[in-house]
Amino acid sequence: MSRVQVLSVVACLAFLGWMFQLMRSRRLKEQDALVWLATGLLLLAFALKRDLIDQFGRAVGIAYSPTALLLVLVLLLMAILLHFSTVISTLTDRTVRLAQELALLRHDVEDAGPRADSQNESVVDQE
Repeated sequence: MSRVQVLSVVACLAFLGWMFQLMRSRRLKEQDALVWLATGLLLLAFALKRDLIDQFGRAVGIAYSPTALLLVLVLLLMAILLHFSTVISTLTDRTVRLAQELALLRHDVEDAGPRADSQNESVVDQE
């Protein structure tokens, strides 16, 4: 193993260890961890077996293998960004829905306020 390969393996293992630490401390949810786990394992596979990059490059028609690695990294980043975009869209929809429900509840409470006060006064008068 070359020095660069050892450094790449150590960096990938450190990344995976950091990810598991974040999961264990509940700062990273399992659904997000799956995306990062797949990314880390793919990068670890490329670091351990450098000819995988060459084989991938030849299969796609890329002559210079570092360019194939760059392509893989860009595709991984795009997948992660797409995942987070869908999560953000879902959370935005939920936030709008909750704000609308809160506005309706406030409106109901404000409308019920004077009626509830008058009903309480009539009950006290009857006693």
